[in-house]
Amino acid sequence: MIQGVHEIELRMHENGYVSDQAIATSIFLLMELKKPILIEGHAGVGKTEVAKVLAKILDTELIRLQCYEGLDVSTALYEWNYQKQILRMRLEDGSSHSVEEKEEVIFGPQFLLKRPLLSAITNPDRSAVLLIDEVDRADEEFEAFLLEVLSDFQVSIPELGTIKATHIPYVILTSNRTRELSDALRRRCQYLWIDYPSFEKELSILELRLPGINPKLARQITAFMQRIRTKSLLKKPGVAETLDWAASLLLLHRDWLDRDSVEATLGCIFKDIHDLQRVSKDQLNEVLAEVEAVQNGP
Repeated sequence: MIQGVHEIELRMHENGYVSDQAIATSIFLLMELKKPILIEGHAGVGKTEVAKVLAKILDTELIRLQCYEGLDVSTALYEWNYQKQILRMRLEDGSSHSVEEKEEVIFGPQFLLKRPLLSAITNPDRSAVLLIDEVDRADEEFEAFLLEVLSDFQVSIPELGTIKATHIPYVILTSNRTRELSDALRRRCQYLWIDYPSFEKELSILELRLPGINPKLARQITAFMQRIRTKSLLKKPGVAETLDWAASLLLLHRDWLDRDSVEATLGCIFKDIHDLQRVSKDQLNEVLAEVEAVQNGP
């Protein structure tokens, strides 16, 4: 059993996630109260990783529902295996069973295809971690349905009746704020905002995830990323880009930053042509000059 917030923070660190008190406290309350967490923040700051690490800590299944525009209930909850149902109906042709008996057979649990929400509710062994990723990409109708599921942790299937949660899952929702979520959904959840990390936290993340990195290079990469986020960009790089960039530089056997190595790997940092052109032409020298200040740092 996990005994408190501090232990959660330590366990997250052991599993490769640099947490803080706010994140660890939210997870502790999720575990104790089963109250979902809505995590918002910029892209690439580690929102999804919270759910992945929690599943590792609890040694339980991670079930992920990736939201997108047009996501419907059948994709998220359940579908019937129509092909197998048709085969079974053909086998039933000519049998003495009544229509009601035939329907009961072909709409049995063996023909039910569980999608993420139903899988999380009916997990037979223990509470799973249910990650509802990028919920802001789904439409308002699906959000209303989701709110109903999260309120009661049960679903109604016309052919089978009401199915209640065997074990209430640990629910984490993430949002990049591409649209505003309803007040009703927000009230149903704890709220956690994850911002871009400070220099010290980002450096700790880099050293934890890439333990063999040269300390000087780690400081330079962190200083570069911290500075570049202050620029006017369409898509500011997150921690995910920091880790990708650092891993790429290690593969290229770089122990420090110079203009050539940065220019050759800008595609690891920027994912928009306008950002790439703007930084490479106008601001790269300025940022590199500022990074020089950390080259002789401790």
